[in-house]
Amino acid sequence: MADTQSDTRVVKVAGALAAVGAAAIAQKLISAAWKAARGRKPPTVDDVDEGAGMVEVVVAAAVTGALVAVVRVLATRSAVHATRQAIARSAAAADDSVA
Repeated sequence: MADTQSDTRVVKVAGALAAVGAAAIAQKLISAAWKAARGRKPPTVDDVDEGAGMVEVVVAAAVTGALVAVVRVLATRSAVHATRQAIARSAAAADDSVA
């Protein structure tokens, strides 16, 4: 019989790792797309003297925040689903080998 507390921890860790990885990749892709479209990297908090207007800063923050949030949710849900399926297959295989 599978340890449900251990399984829950594995699922949570897999979801968290997927979320962090997906957010990092999404951030890189968003920065590359912004640079291709605007000719420079997206403005950040540290870019006070770079000449980006307030509208550009707000748009960059809104686009980045929204897309990263969506990607994190999708990655987390996918990782949790895949991990639960793997745990179920593992448990079923263990039960078959015992019987």
